Amino acid sequence: MVTEIREGSLEAPTRHPVEWKSKQFYDEESLFQELERVFDICHGCRRCFSLCNSFPTLFDLIDESDTMEIDGVEPSQFWDVVDNCYLCDLCFMTKCPYVPPHEWNIDFPHLMLRAKIVGHQQGRTRFRDKVITSTDRIGKLASVPVMFNAVNAINRSETARKVMEKTLGIHKDANLPDYHSSSSHRNLLRRQPLADEAKSAGPTKGRVAIFATCYGRYNHPQMNSDLIAVFEHNGIPVQVVENDRCCGMPKLEVGDIHAVEQLKNRNIPRLARLVDEGWDIITPIPSCSLMFRQEIPLLFPDDENVKKVQDAVFDPFEYLMLRHKNKLLQTDFKNSLGSAVYHAACHQRVQNMGAKTKAMLSLLPGIELTVIERCSGHDGTYAIKKEFRDASLKIARPVVNRTKKAKPDHLASDCVLAASHIADAVGDPNLQPQHPISLIRYAYGI
Repeated sequence: MVTEIREGSLEAPTRHPVEWKSKQFYDEESLFQELERVFDICHGCRRCFSLCNSFPTLFDLIDESDTMEIDGVEPSQFWDVVDNCYLCDLCFMTKCPYVPPHEWNIDFPHLMLRAKIVGHQQGRTRFRDKVITSTDRIGKLASVPVMFNAVNAINRSETARKVMEKTLGIHKDANLPDYHSSSSHRNLLRRQPLADEAKSAGPTKGRVAIFATCYGRYNHPQMNSDLIAVFEHNGIPVQVVENDRCCGMPKLEVGDIHAVEQLKNRNIPRLARLVDEGWDIITPIPSCSLMFRQEIPLLFPDDENVKKVQDAVFDPFEYLMLRHKNKLLQTDFKNSLGSAVYHAACHQRVQNMGAKTKAMLSLLPGIELTVIERCSGHDGTYAIKKEFRDASLKIARPVVNRTKKAKPDHLASDCVLAASHIADAVGDPNLQPQHPISLIRYAYGI
């Protein structure tokens, strides 16, 4: 009897829940058997070699082994592959021909997630990684009105950065975001939504609650101010979610699944109540929307509130373009942007919503838009770690070179940390990284 192996990518991919509560999930022998199986298939395919550093690391380990096959690689070396994965999800969503429902059932990112969770349980997570992924704790301290200027000064100090590199492993040249006074976010919370009557359009209810994100609360409150201004200009009542916490993506990337569960238990009931009250949820950072739309539902598939929030979360440009489809988007743009480079963040690209930010920017009159759909190499905390700095810059090089060639007036990414990483590598002090929503506000002249 001949068993026929089907060609992959002939059907829409499906995602299985992450069985992190099962005993088998944490069995190291079972984990390494699955790592070896999947790595062997990746070795025979190599389609993902250009996506991130996990795959070149894997292929180099195999090619430099005695057998030049996966059986020649010491299982302890598998951790090098795991540590280079930052869960961008691009291999699953754009490259791998063997994702489910293919019989080989390859979900490389979630296999890496399983390994990270097991590794965290075994104590492999470094102190540095526990610290830098505690975004709420750091942000609350660093944004205290009497503290944020001192924190920013330390982050810019050459001497302090050398000490941080030596003691914590945070690269001395890595770009660290500024912190802003916590009063900026409190001012947004105090504001009252427009009294305008909400107008539904398609799946949008026409009234939104903004999940501000750690970055928006502590590092870049202007992003949320601009988001509010743009939505209100389009007649959409807006409020800001109170007492929210980190979405959990930073903790997920280091495998701290119990911290993710605690954050989910804090955020989801609040968001679900807002959905019940008739509000849509908007988050300006793609990693946060991916967390609520994909990762948390796959980690907690039986939670009805998780499903409720999943169905109500939107990317801001997805939301605005849905309104535009129903002729409810204001197109009274007054200011010309000139030339702009727009970098599409990986965590946005994998959400299967289409290039909505590009579509919105393309509406601006006279804009010369360069769109780059390639990883920036920043990837959460990856680019600031000493051991991964060179790899992150190598990944970013094609994006940086295209940006230099374009010589834009503006540089924007839905992930402003990615834009900052690109701008830092470009080295032009006049090129300030922005969120695309800030470009839209400028174009409106509001």
